[in-house]
Amino acid sequence: MEKTVLPTTDSPHAHRHELRRPRMRSRFIGILAGLLAIQLCILLDPFALLLHPHEPDSTDLPFNHQKIVARCRTLDRTPSIPHGFHRRTESDRAVPGTPSVLIKNARIWTGEKDGMEVIEGDVFIDGGIIKGVGHFEKDDLDELGYHTHKIVVLDAKGAWLTPGIVDAHSHIGDASSPELDGASGDDNSLKGTIQPWLRSLDGLNTHDDSYRLSIAGGITTALVLPGSANAIGGQAFRIKLRKTKERSTTAMLVEPPSGLNGSEVDYYAPPRWRLMKYACALTRAPGRVYGATRMDTFWAFRQAYGKARQLKEFQDAYCEKALKGQWKDLGAFPEDLQWEMLVDVLRGKVKVQTHCYEAVDLDDLIRLSNEFKFPIAAVHHASEAYLVPDVLKRGYGHTPAVALFATNGRYKREAYRGSEFAPRILSQEGVDVVMKSDHPVLNSRYLLYEAQQAHYYGLAPSLALQAVTTKPAKVIGLDHRVGYVKEGWDADLVLWDSHPLALGATPQQVFIDGVQQLTSPHVVSKPTSFQSEPETPNFDKEVNRTLAYDGLPPLQPSKASGTVVFTNVKSIYTPAAGNSIRLQEVLMADGVAVVRDGALQCYGEDRACKTEALMADNTVRVVDLDRGALTPGLTSFGSPLGLKEIDQEPSTSDGRVPDPLKGNVPAILSGEDKVVRAVDGLVFEGRDALLAYRSGVTKAITAPLHSGFFAGLGTAFSTGAAHKLAPGAVLQEMTGLHVTVAHLGPGTPSISTQVAALRALLLGGRGVWAHVASGKVTLVVEAYSADVIATLIELKGEVERVKESTLQLTIVGAAEAHILAAELGAAEVGVVLSPVRPFPYTWEQKRILPGPPLTQEGAISRLVAHNVTVGVGVLEAWDARNARFDVAWAALEADGRLDKAQALALASTNLDKLLGAEASSPQFVATSGGDLLEFGSKVVAVLDPAGGVVDFF
Repeated sequence: MEKTVLPTTDSPHAHRHELRRPRMRSRFIGILAGLLAIQLCILLDPFALLLHPHEPDSTDLPFNHQKIVARCRTLDRTPSIPHGFHRRTESDRAVPGTPSVLIKNARIWTGEKDGMEVIEGDVFIDGGIIKGVGHFEKDDLDELGYHTHKIVVLDAKGAWLTPGIVDAHSHIGDASSPELDGASGDDNSLKGTIQPWLRSLDGLNTHDDSYRLSIAGGITTALVLPGSANAIGGQAFRIKLRKTKERSTTAMLVEPPSGLNGSEVDYYAPPRWRLMKYACALTRAPGRVYGATRMDTFWAFRQAYGKARQLKEFQDAYCEKALKGQWKDLGAFPEDLQWEMLVDVLRGKVKVQTHCYEAVDLDDLIRLSNEFKFPIAAVHHASEAYLVPDVLKRGYGHTPAVALFATNGRYKREAYRGSEFAPRILSQEGVDVVMKSDHPVLNSRYLLYEAQQAHYYGLAPSLALQAVTTKPAKVIGLDHRVGYVKEGWDADLVLWDSHPLALGATPQQVFIDGVQQLTSPHVVSKPTSFQSEPETPNFDKEVNRTLAYDGLPPLQPSKASGTVVFTNVKSIYTPAAGNSIRLQEVLMADGVAVVRDGALQCYGEDRACKTEALMADNTVRVVDLDRGALTPGLTSFGSPLGLKEIDQEPSTSDGRVPDPLKGNVPAILSGEDKVVRAVDGLVFEGRDALLAYRSGVTKAITAPLHSGFFAGLGTAFSTGAAHKLAPGAVLQEMTGLHVTVAHLGPGTPSISTQVAALRALLLGGRGVWAHVASGKVTLVVEAYSADVIATLIELKGEVERVKESTLQLTIVGAAEAHILAAELGAAEVGVVLSPVRPFPYTWEQKRILPGPPLTQEGAISRLVAHNVTVGVGVLEAWDARNARFDVAWAALEADGRLDKAQALALASTNLDKLLGAEASSPQFVATSGGDLLEFGSKVVAVLDPAGGVVDFF
């Protein structure tokens, strides 16, 4: 074996070795430097080695080639959750200095397991994030490193805790409140049909009075959409409703697109969802202004997407070359600021929200989505979607969700076939259902009420809660951070005073980003039964008929003459003796009520009246009410019920009364003794009237339609009558005389002019005005401002002194009447609150009394406490059917200051008195499963003594 001899410095080879070592070291350093350079390139451009196997000519290489490559690599990358997002230690929206909160002993609806999971336990929140759901003790938190002496502990005492309510369709901030001419309507543009470049963010008013009110209803997140004036109205943005230290609109945004400011696009981070608003059909302002038809609209869609597709193809071709390193003569990346949003739609980076109603529109939309291959997140309003679920299932990529109102419908042709059963039907077809507000169309403070109504009409409870939490969160692309009570999700939570699906459920506390939103909230004590999921009636028959009749089932009742015996009756409400406006409840253990030819003959626990009825008539119909009740029918007022079938279709309306203060009254009608009568324009068997009848609203009092100072004489009629000449159809030809003293838009005479005209008419005393001045006819004045109401109180006193009479004065609307509760009571002026739940629609309604949890009492309880006779009204005909829920809710909110009889009087006997309707024998309403005020009861019949029958549904 050859021995290796190590050279020494004296060896002739020593010098050679000494020279060789530096050369090897240089080569090693060179190789290392090369590797480091390659690694650096990979870090700067991870695709460099793959994209540039051959180094291009340096003269062709753009200075920003790395950015171009990164951009090209992410062109078709769809939005995703950032890696490790749910391991955040602090939210990007966390407020420094916010204390940690431990919510103990809550009944937690998490949103998990298809909405079926309920946990009794605790929730710990810190840094704007839910850090844990389960059971926590002080030692547990100490071990995790939290200083327990700095943690706020909130004992829920078994109350329900849910995720914050998510409104997937709102114009809050853009259509801000109170509405001011030229300053509030930033949600629509009339500049064109296709405008994807517009942004709702640019019109967002941080001073909208609605934010505080909506938070008080549990709303934590909202998608602010452009309006429906355009086929493509622009880009939508997601906001949290809480106030921020910065006080800016940008500070309200949740996960805004990274390219919001153009130059800040991070092509190495996952893209964030963008959102856009479309509108189908003929509801758009350009359709009305420019005469566009559906054909025009969808050609505009196709033309716009043709441009977008062409731009996308240019970009794809450009990037194909860039990714191959073919930079020579490549030029700049092809883009167009106006159309880039539509290109992102085609790349699947946009949650498209579409305002679309009828089957024809939905079919058009789905064909468009398949032609240009883009998914649709949700169709909104979608009143006919339940009739064509298979059309939706053909949507490109996936079936869109459907965002609905619960009972709001028939306000235009597109909404005419809307059904309260749509949420149930769609969910049974496997379509995701979302309930939305379209704020301020509906006050988003009460978005949960939409879910409650949907549940009442058959939507499963888990789905009803998901419809305002998890499902809308998904639709707007935020279900990775809101819509659940789950570790790692945003600390947006609501603690309720009752089960969330119980009528009138109100927040005890609201958290947004871990920050408590309610200061010293006022909590109403609710019955124990309200802590459980409410039962719902069986509407299977109605659902089947709705589908069988293509959304327009016959609503006329079946009529039974002769004798009807109601058994298992829990209570009957009757007018109290000697007081026609006061109801009394008669409770029975196992009561019986006998009706003969539509009139109540006898009732009570004594079976004698039943036995007598059976002996007298062998064709008796016996109906078990299952612990139900007989209640006098309710009255509706405030909407054009009976004078207008479809709000936005003039041919279905009586038309508006000319305003004498604007000088446009025909000569034949000039003179104080010429007064318009609503009775002359009545139309019967309208769908809203019949739906109201089926819901226990048997009477409507309606004033002539008007948009100025003068209206005319109201009328009272039966909502269930077949025609004007039917027995009992017109209950009273003429009721009170109606006028308005308010700001009604541009061209309206001044308030002082309106008051002067009213004074002249009352003191002049001609025609019907003489009867008003003498107190024989009630004067009904629509007014909202406390200042105007104060002037009217003074005017009443003036007329009474001059005429030596008692003027019967009722204020309708009355948003600020609570400010003058004592003065109204002293002057014996009645009030009809319309709407029953206040909202600052206009400046004259700004000083509302919002009620719990923001104030201890609401307007009704304050007015009643000062001996003011109060009634409640509605603004739109579709809402007449909900009178029973309105008065039940009012009683709950009054926290024991109103009993059931007083609540019923708000929409019955009180309204009659306030509006000049004479007391008459009531039409009783029979309900099964509870009385008319119980959320789980169902109207099954109406006793019609004038017609001599019982109407069954």
